[in-house]
Amino acid sequence: MKNWQTLLLGLFIMVVPASAFAETAVQPTLKVETLDGKTFDLASKRGEWVVINYWATWCAPCIAEMPELSAFIKGHKDVSGIGLAYEDTERQEIIDFLAKRPVDYPIAQIDVDDPPADFATPRGLPTTYLIAPDGSVAKRFLGPITEKDLEQAMAAAKPASEN
Repeated sequence: MKNWQTLLLGLFIMVVPASAFAETAVQPTLKVETLDGKTFDLASKRGEWVVINYWATWCAPCIAEMPELSAFIKGHKDVSGIGLAYEDTERQEIIDFLAKRPVDYPIAQIDVDDPPADFATPRGLPTTYLIAPDGSVAKRFLGPITEKDLEQAMAAAKPASEN
């Protein structure tokens, strides 16, 4: 390898945190306080599908998908969800934003410097995880998604005997 390539690789490794390359845990844990003061614990959701959506108030695709995610979660009795506000802003700004754009799932603010350990650091927003009833990650989406995307991922993740 040429010296400049080695230098660039070394600089890249020093600049990019290892967590950016971390894979999502097979059965991730997530326990966060929501903006309404309640606790969301992924472990307590076993037996149902869970949509975990990383988003931000400044992210146009995130804002565009919120009504559809909300409708999907509200329309399925076996699905719950949580929005993880992934931005460095005041909590009140997010609360004010949600007053204008309400959703039917809880929201928690995530520290961008200390994101949940069992999930890969988002490389873009929105990033959405679909967690299967057994607690495993059924699918990770990067970019905006639709109800149809979630339906297809759920169908693909179900054992053949359930399809």
